[in-house]
Amino acid sequence: MIQYSRKEKTVLASSQSPKTMGEVMLGMPGLWADDNSEAADHYTTKIGGVPDWPFLHSIIKPDLLKCDSCGEKLCLVAQIYAPISSTTMTTEERVIYIFSCIATACETKRWRALRVQRSSTDKDSNPSSHDSVASPSTTKLQDDPWAFNDEEEDDDDEIDLDAICKALNEATTLASASKTKKQNTLSDSIENPSPISLSRSIDDKTPVLPCFYIYPKEENYLEDAAALNKRESKHKIEEKKDDDNDEKESWIGESYEYDRTLHADKTYLKFKKRLDVYPEHCFRYSYGGKPLLATSEAGDPGRCLLCGEIRHYEMQLMPPLLYFLQEASKNQSLENWDWTSVIVYTCSKGCAPSLKQECNGWIVAEEVVVIQTE
Repeated sequence: MIQYSRKEKTVLASSQSPKTMGEVMLGMPGLWADDNSEAADHYTTKIGGVPDWPFLHSIIKPDLLKCDSCGEKLCLVAQIYAPISSTTMTTEERVIYIFSCIATACETKRWRALRVQRSSTDKDSNPSSHDSVASPSTTKLQDDPWAFNDEEEDDDDEIDLDAICKALNEATTLASASKTKKQNTLSDSIENPSPISLSRSIDDKTPVLPCFYIYPKEENYLEDAAALNKRESKHKIEEKKDDDNDEKESWIGESYEYDRTLHADKTYLKFKKRLDVYPEHCFRYSYGGKPLLATSEAGDPGRCLLCGEIRHYEMQLMPPLLYFLQEASKNQSLENWDWTSVIVYTCSKGCAPSLKQECNGWIVAEEVVVIQTE
């Protein structure tokens, strides 16, 4: 098995959301974290673990991280780096955090989704604050996470060897000076920790779910479904050749499934078909798209309480996520954590609260979560 460092894991898990409205991206399970409290940055998309805030943890109002029903602290279920680009709005600094209560004594199991973002104006006005939060391994991924850099082309005819030698000498000098400076300022860094280390502070009362990283996969349902059907048909043909009795039982089974289909909920069947094609995807992301409903009761996300604009679909958690967490967790409370889909609706205008959080222009807005069960 290939071993990855923590920085390599966060690079693989960065930049997960599509750039165009309506496109569907799937969150696929990647590498497990070495530690459930493993530190990353807010550009990392992951399941479980501890939230990587782009600012000091104290900026978040405590009530937002507590269950409204039982008062226990909420745990992070998913952290999704979700920059958006549309004809009306472009926001690169944007993260969706999804929390839930998993307390055994809690009967309602409250959910909460927080949209954390910073406008381009605020970002440009204080570029140093961005550099102090993002890790060196992921800062370059924000420009265009879904495309290769085609602007950089090789041109061997224009290589300046003298310039390269000069640059190497300067790099050697800087590295030596940096090493000396690091030794001299070690005590200062302990007394004045970075924003990332401060934002990672948690207490023993905050539940932490098993943590694994997510990598993106574009949904191509028709092509992938056709490939799946072809594999299944080939497998059935091979079974029929093995034993005539098995062939008869196979057809009986298919007839039974067909009879069940006639009485099944068509909405759920559509949901199940997508799961069959992508049996491991942990969430679906489609900014401004349509949810994949598990039941006919879609729920009403209402309008944004801040600006009055309609809320639209952005993403939803899928059953495989629940399976992975239950298999990896020793927490018995997850056994009663039952849901089919968790749908997140966000403000279509991407508005900001009237009173901004005083942290370099970052804002925190609560969005709507709709829970669907079988």
